[in-house]
Amino acid sequence: MDTHGELRAALGKRVSIRLRDGDGFRDLLGVLKSENLLIRRNGEVAEFNPADIAFFRVVPVFTPGNLENPIFHIYDTASRTSVPITGDLVRIYSCGPTVYRDAHIGNMRTFLLTDLIRRTLAINGIETLSVSNITDVGHMAEDLVTESEGGDKVLEEAKSQSLSALEIARKYESRFHDDLAHLNILPVDFYPRASEKIEEMITSISRLLELNAAYVGDDGNIYFDARSAAGYGYISGNKLDQLQPGHRYEYSGDGGKRFHADWALWKLAGNRSEMVWDSPWGAGFPGWHIECSAMSLQLLGDSIDIHVGGIDLRFPHHENERAQTNALAQSEVVRHWVHGEHLLFEGRKMSKSAGNVLLVSSLIEAGLDPLSLRLALLENRYRSQIDMTWQNLKAADATLTRWRSAMHTWGSSNEVKVDSEIRAHFMNDLDTPKAILRLRAIEKDPALGSQDKRAIFLFADQVLGLDLDRPPAQEVISDEVQQLMDERSAARAAGNWSESDRLRDQLLALGITPNDKKA
Repeated sequence: MDTHGELRAALGKRVSIRLRDGDGFRDLLGVLKSENLLIRRNGEVAEFNPADIAFFRVVPVFTPGNLENPIFHIYDTASRTSVPITGDLVRIYSCGPTVYRDAHIGNMRTFLLTDLIRRTLAINGIETLSVSNITDVGHMAEDLVTESEGGDKVLEEAKSQSLSALEIARKYESRFHDDLAHLNILPVDFYPRASEKIEEMITSISRLLELNAAYVGDDGNIYFDARSAAGYGYISGNKLDQLQPGHRYEYSGDGGKRFHADWALWKLAGNRSEMVWDSPWGAGFPGWHIECSAMSLQLLGDSIDIHVGGIDLRFPHHENERAQTNALAQSEVVRHWVHGEHLLFEGRKMSKSAGNVLLVSSLIEAGLDPLSLRLALLENRYRSQIDMTWQNLKAADATLTRWRSAMHTWGSSNEVKVDSEIRAHFMNDLDTPKAILRLRAIEKDPALGSQDKRAIFLFADQVLGLDLDRPPAQEVISDEVQQLMDERSAARAAGNWSESDRLRDQLLALGITPNDKKA
């Protein structure tokens, strides 16, 4: 990184700078005055040493409209209330994918939630610092009980495809990023891999042992002491005294636990030979929950504004993660917990056994714009359960086509015009269904000029992310079809109607309907 060159190029622009500060970090946000001076929003001048820069970025400029921006509110699962999100910089941690298979459209709905939060904050001029982990080790499959093999999803898939665990993880991680791009989900700032943060996890586990929040079990594994966590159940409402023995909170082979709700931080390798690391307690691998605690604290510090995940992670993962993280930081780290609801497909939960798993690639293979999925998801509130259908997706695809064609006829201006009603819907807990209804009304409003319509659609698209200003797709005609059309035109010109009818039937068989207009 050419730090001085990038700083010189950013003079006069709004920037986000993360500085190394002892064992932690210090963040600055404001207008860059010189290569070592920054002016904050309140007018204060902050001096820094360019050599201390760990992360640097120019903040994208959005059109916020008037200066009296409404405050963004979102539903906090823990407090069960809608809470305001303010400040110059909002730190967001999102639970990412387990890369042993393709992420299905239900998984993608959760990653879209983080994107919507970031885009909505951006139109209010608020910068975000975001992390989404890549789980490539340590996530136990609930349907696997072969402790000799560890029950690790990545290892199981590697075995089934005759690939190494690392090859499987990188294969599906790459596909995950492709799917994000197809859905216009903006990349977050960091995508740490669990397998590359083992040292941080070991350090965290050692610290938990020092704090007496963890212990070495009779089986040699390291466990977190759930009863040491004050306020366990804060997110989900599942209190320790209500959790019954016998429930499978983790995975098989936890015989060394002192209490049934404790969970493994480090598992000894046993017969496992891949994805194993040395540790002070013997060769082994980390439990699932500890990776999020270690990585979030390292990359975001001990003050995280929003933690995002699917509703299925609320318990036990997020309860366990919160207990670990708070023990390590000795404080309440995450301010707000935000969860996206479940998605059904054609009335059923998606599963491999049911044979109804729908991927982003499935939409592309069906000839649909992948952003039709994004629109279909946005037509529902993120915390409402969806029953997605092919009919919904095809209708969304048709709407995208119509809107892009309308945008094309409305002109080519890049002017953005704020619609206060749409913005209010975004700020009110991401009420995208109402924002879309407002767009439909604007589309049909005869009292609005075409340029105003286009400008309002461009404003909304800053959050919706539907590429509404993309030129409408032009139908590609194959050489075979073009030749048949030319031959038919010649036959009609010559009055050879029987030949014209024969060629028309061939075109119809290819799905092409001739448009015969009388002269």
